[in-house]
This record gives sequence, structure tokens and C-alpha cells, in this order.
Amino acid sequence: MQLLGIDAGTSSIKVSVIDGDTGKALASAMYPPEEMRVMAPQPGWAEQQPEDWWNNLQYAVYHVLQAPEVKPEAIGAIGIAYQMHGLVLVDESMQVIRPSIIWSDSRAVPYGDAAFKALGEDKCLNHLLNSPGNFTAAKLAWVLDNEPENAARVHKLMLPGDYLALQLTGEAGTSYSGLSEGIMWDFQENATADFLLEYLNIRQEWLPEAKGCFSERGKLRKEVAEALGLPAGIPVTYRAGDQPNNAFALGAVNPGEVAATAGTSGVVYGVSDQIAYDPQSRVNTFAHVNHTQEQPSLGILLCINGTGILNNWLKRTLGDISYNQMNELGAATPVGAEGLKVLPFGNGAERVLGNLNPGAQFSGIDLNRHERGHLIRAAHEGIAYSFRYGLDIMKGLGVDASRIRAGEGNMFLSPIFREALATVADLEIDLYATDGAQGAARGAGVGVGHFNDFAEAHQGLEQVGTVGPTAEKKDAYESAYQNWLAELQRNLS
Repeated sequence: MQLLGIDAGTSSIKVSVIDGDTGKALASAMYPPEEMRVMAPQPGWAEQQPEDWWNNLQYAVYHVLQAPEVKPEAIGAIGIAYQMHGLVLVDESMQVIRPSIIWSDSRAVPYGDAAFKALGEDKCLNHLLNSPGNFTAAKLAWVLDNEPENAARVHKLMLPGDYLALQLTGEAGTSYSGLSEGIMWDFQENATADFLLEYLNIRQEWLPEAKGCFSERGKLRKEVAEALGLPAGIPVTYRAGDQPNNAFALGAVNPGEVAATAGTSGVVYGVSDQIAYDPQSRVNTFAHVNHTQEQPSLGILLCINGTGILNNWLKRTLGDISYNQMNELGAATPVGAEGLKVLPFGNGAERVLGNLNPGAQFSGIDLNRHERGHLIRAAHEGIAYSFRYGLDIMKGLGVDASRIRAGEGNMFLSPIFREALATVADLEIDLYATDGAQGAARGAGVGVGHFNDFAEAHQGLEQVGTVGPTAEKKDAYESAYQNWLAELQRNLS
């Protein structure tokens, strides 16, 4: 059996096929070649067209099926991973009502804050494990308050992965983990958070039916199968947000295991069996892919919105330069970038900063000394320092990351970022040859019953390296971090 995984990110749709018997990746494809557009009708807003996700998914599937190792008739299950926290609204005809308000959009912050105060901070934290914040439920509250014509047409609210599953199967559904990421799940009652939904005027019937992440949620419908070049009836058996899925892709399913990613945004995700929360909601607790009431499995998530997007902005701004050239220029510059500091925030409200949006900032520029290499090193270090800042918060929740797992991709391809993070946070980084689409394919295999357990699902997962702290640079990195932290605190005061 072959297994197909879909990873719907902010930048692109990636599709991978793995061999269900060996766990080895057979082929991958990504579409579009350039990053998908994020629309910003107003400052602090971020929207994408769900129809674009669907169109790009079809192209990506077409390309992956051209690989000679892939046998369309052998595909036995499909899994979906997706960018978290987005809001997709559909009408009774299951047609999209408005563009999706995606994860980095900041407009709903006041709605979440108002609910937090009105409902009581203790109640929200004990039942939701988070403040309502800027998550999916608050985004819908904004639509209900500001777009009455669209609000009148709402039939179902969905997360991005729910929408793609709807397109594949014709069935509307979601997961318990998905409801928790939208801050619509009550962990005390093990049910939807009715008290929050009522306050925000969200109707219960708008929520699709929820099941576990590894549950079958319909089969590939005939007309879609024909368009994709696949057999009809393939079960769609797995669905998870990108960060729980990234942890699953890296084999992080047991308490104490920690995964990280650094694409458009950066995340550290620690698995815990303790129901815990940050009183300030700077890091967030969600149901992990294998969470049940009987055996709690929670993901404690640190998110830095401005990560790879900063590196991409630098690449575009600096002109004719490749990522490899950027890494070389930055590596030729000393630790601390000779006093140049970068705060890598500029992609929406940052949860780790209490939902503030200070923007990305470069400080301490010496026009007679600093060149492109300084800008690059300071940016890569700044991203690593923002991870250290969040990791210190996570320690208070029992996540003490001495070792993290990461896919060898995105910012983890940067030697500067890897060295800075490992050294300033004093941890080992295990690098694996995997990605979110492969994780979704493995999840599909669990969901269809092809794998007996998680260990079997992760056979073939290849570790390609380890990066540890650089002892001789420890003092230099710690000094640079303290200077960076002082700059951050000045900006937040």
C-alpha cells in the first residue's frame, strides 16, 4: 500500500507519497513554485482564498503522481495537515462565503480579550487552557459583528484542513484537536465550549461533527478522483493542524518529546500528559493528535510568527542572492553581528508577546560598518533568540527541552540559526529527513489501520544529523542574547 499526505501551508501545498511497508518517501511535489499570496486589505489583516488552496492541491497531486515510483492504484489512504487557526465559512451549498482569515491576522484580538474578561480568566484558562485570544472563534466573532451579510449566510465554520477534506469527500467534519486549536473545546467537560460559543454568538449547529484525528472522514468522491487521477473511494483517514502534525511527523507522541519547525512561522511543540496552561497565554496548550480523555496528550506550543518570512523578506530586499549565499555571508560575520540586533516580529500579533504587534525592527545599525552579512546574521540570530525567549516560558509549564527534533528544512537549513539556537538554549537538535506531508501520509496509514502502532508508523524515518551547542561560542551567544533581550524589553515597555 502507498499512502498520500497533503500539507497545506501558508506558502504552498506540498504532497508526499510514502511506501506503507517500508515507511520510505517515494515522491514529493509542491505547488505553486512561488509563495501563495497573502492578502492584507488593512494593516494587521491576513487573508487567503480557500479556492486557491484547492486549486494548488490539485496541481501538487498531479505532479506527485507523475513520479515513476508512485502507483495511483496503490494509494490506500489520504491524510491532511494544514495551517492552523484559519477561519473558513461556507453556505448551505458548501460554497465559500468570504476569504479565509488566516492564523497571522490580528483583527480579532479585541474580541478574544473581551471574552476573556467577561467570562472570567480563571474559567477560560481552566476549561479552554488558553485565553480566547486571536484564534478561530474570535475571528468568527469579528465576522458576525462586522459583516452581517456574510454572517447571515453561515452554514458551517471550518478550519483550512476541514475545507480541503470537504472538497475531497463532500463531507463536512472536524477533529477534537481542531476544535481545541480554535479555542472551542472544553477540556473539563470533554465537549464543545458552549459557554464561549454562546458569549460569541456562535451557533452550535455551525460546528461540523468532530472525531479523532485518525478517524475516517469520508472517501474520495468519484468526480474529484477522476480529476486527480486517483481511484474513487480512497478513505481520508487523518487530519491535523500543521504543528501537531509536524510533531507527529518527527515521532513526537510521548510525554517529554519536543519538536520544532521554522517555516513562515517558527514553533516549538512539547508533548505533555499534564493538563497545564500559561496564565498569560504566551504559549498555548492544544489537544495533540493522540489525545483522549482517558489518556491526555497535550501539545504545548510556542509560536513565533516572524521566522522564515523574515528570511524571505531579506532575500527579496537584498536583491539577486540565494539562500545559500545568504548563509555564507552571515557565517562570515561574528556572533552578535557587531552590535546589530533584529527583533523578528512583523507578521501579525505575537502570542508570546501578549498579542502585541511591535513589527520587525533593526537596531544599532552602524552605516560605516554593517553590511549585508551583518543584516543576515542578526536576523538569523534574532529568530533563534526569540525561540530561547519562548523556551524559557515553556520551562514554567514543565517543558524543559534539552533535545528537540526538527525536519532538515526551512530555517533549520541555516547553519547560523541552528548553531545560535543550540548554543544559546543549550540543547541538542536532531535533524530528520521528513516534512509535514510525509507526516500526514503516516497519519493516514494509522487511520486506515495499516500500521499497528505509532512506532510502526515511523519506520523509515531517517535521522540525518545532530547539532549541539558550540562551547567556545557560548559566552558570545549569551552576551548577544542579553543585548537582544534588553532591546526587546525596551520596545515592549
